[in-house]
Amino acid sequence: MKKIDFHIHTVPSISDSAFTFSMDRMKEYVEKRELDGIAITNHNLFDLKQFGEIANAVAIRVFPGIEIDLEGGQLLLISDGTELQDFDAKCRSIKESITTAADSISISTFKSVFPDLSKYLLIPHYDKKPELPQSALESLKDFIIAGEVSSPKKFIYCLKDPKSLTPVYFSDSRIKTALSEFSPRQTYIDAGEVTFAAIRTCLRDKNKVSLSREDGHKIFDALGNGLRLSTGLNVILGERSTGKSFTLDQIYKTFSNVKYIKQFSLVERNAEADEKRFNELLSAGQSRFTQDYLKKFQAVVDDMAKVDVDKDERAVERYVDSLKKNAQEFEKADLFSKAQLFNESDFSEGGSGTIKALIGAVTALIENVEYREIIDRHVTIEALKKLAVELMLQYVAETAASLKKRFLNDLLGSIRKSLQVHTAAAPVEDIDLYLVAVGRKKSEKFRAVVKAVQSEREILRKDIQGFQIVAVRKPFSSAQALKSLSARKVKFRDAFAAYAEPYSFLTVLRTIGGLEEAEYFKFFTHIEYRILNKDGNDVSGGERSEFQLLNEIHDSQQFDMLLIDEPEASFDNLFLMNNVNELIRDISKLIPVVVVTHNNTVGASIKPDYVIHTRKSTSGGVVNYGLYTGHPSDKFLTGLDGSTIENLEVLLNCLEAGQAAYAERGKGYEILKDRR
Repeated sequence: MKKIDFHIHTVPSISDSAFTFSMDRMKEYVEKRELDGIAITNHNLFDLKQFGEIANAVAIRVFPGIEIDLEGGQLLLISDGTELQDFDAKCRSIKESITTAADSISISTFKSVFPDLSKYLLIPHYDKKPELPQSALESLKDFIIAGEVSSPKKFIYCLKDPKSLTPVYFSDSRIKTALSEFSPRQTYIDAGEVTFAAIRTCLRDKNKVSLSREDGHKIFDALGNGLRLSTGLNVILGERSTGKSFTLDQIYKTFSNVKYIKQFSLVERNAEADEKRFNELLSAGQSRFTQDYLKKFQAVVDDMAKVDVDKDERAVERYVDSLKKNAQEFEKADLFSKAQLFNESDFSEGGSGTIKALIGAVTALIENVEYREIIDRHVTIEALKKLAVELMLQYVAETAASLKKRFLNDLLGSIRKSLQVHTAAAPVEDIDLYLVAVGRKKSEKFRAVVKAVQSEREILRKDIQGFQIVAVRKPFSSAQALKSLSARKVKFRDAFAAYAEPYSFLTVLRTIGGLEEAEYFKFFTHIEYRILNKDGNDVSGGERSEFQLLNEIHDSQQFDMLLIDEPEASFDNLFLMNNVNELIRDISKLIPVVVVTHNNTVGASIKPDYVIHTRKSTSGGVVNYGLYTGHPSDKFLTGLDGSTIENLEVLLNCLEAGQAAYAERGKGYEILKDRR
């Protein structure tokens, strides 16, 4: 197995914060992380001179590369190093094309600079931001064999997904003087030697890439000090003040998108404060459901906010008044007021929004790769292309007609003004009665929609380990309830007075300073959440904390890693055994989980995949913290320095207060059992 890191920065660019490259740190990084091959991939540039210096300074294979901003994403392009002058010239073309951090070249430009892509290794940001767009991946699919991911979770997902690229996991490090710790993010490949051809062969086969040398993708490097973790469930054991929480903190700092449930973080000692905090967390935690549930209604409110019924009514009144006045003054008509254009109405220009949306939808169907098979079963791509062309031609025709109408309206307006200047006759107010009628109809429909959305109804019931989250939709009951939702120091008394009439309510909302138009929809219907226990009653104080822990663990699925610090500090063993352990095991099948514990219910019964033991020792007055790791079935745990300790001793001392206490407690249980 060979260990490679093909994403290393050594020169700052417009896309980086300033840093100073350190050759000493580069050599130290290669040595400490035991690398067999690296690639230098600076943002949109290649430094030929520096590359040569690095290649001569380290005793491993170094490949020339570049990280290119392409179509809004990023792509690593790595060369075999045989034509350095040519590669340097091509990279200069990329540098000249990208002059700001926001710039990105197109696929066509990229292919013109690198016409023979078969000579290079292309590795896009795949499950890592900024991702290369699907359209770009499709365009380069014949030359892309691997994709860079941002976490062990995503690495494993890509390995399991037959449609995904072979995953690679690289440091993306800036090798600088101030670099405090070396990244643990590298990829192992099953190659005998580090050649360009061997690497390309390995990256074509998911069975030839892994996160660790011996244990494949089940174990990965977690910290720069050599600590390894399982991609499943890890338990950190140790006596008090031996560095368990410190180790957890270091893991949290090393990785991104990590869920960290700290000790006592879910327990509040003050009952009133606990209930208030629980309600706030519950509301915040369910806001995503509220947003999704009301998404279509939000579109209705946003559309209605553009309608001004009162303004339309005033326009109708002015139109009727001007019509009456014009009729009353008919005898005063002169040559100018009798002209046909004196009271001519403007042409309705219409809008292109609908046809543009249709063109966008058809284009999306044509370009979609992920669901191509399903789309093709119902409509051919040729038919879609013909439809797109016809819609585009129609769009051109409608746009041309709209421009002509706009020109004529400007001309008519100019003529009307000229005629009106030369006569005392009153003109008829110009009005688009169709738009007025549409506004009235929208107002009626809006009222019906709002009344339906305000009708009381249960809209969600979700089970979480014996608890139920219940969401009920109903009207707001007071101005204070509206104010609580806004979280702003504004008055809703006038708004609530108009709450029964949806359009009037919306009109008042517009007048409230500090409210964003995009927030209006939230104030029409109240979504109330309740948490019920297994008996169907509202949870008690203790049950609130239990639910919060379960909910926090359950919601960690959207993260790349879950860290939990001593859950037993706040909860009883039955709850931990029957609820928490099961959920943690389920989550660990999706993402790496690390639990710090002193409790045998968690530490042993949870059946971890990997054990980490922290141990404090003192030598010459200096305190040292050691880390030992291994599988639960291993007889010995191995320290980062190569020393070993007996696994059974660790378990007994950390979870059972020693062998003597464990045996004594067992005797006590046996005595009680005999007296039954």
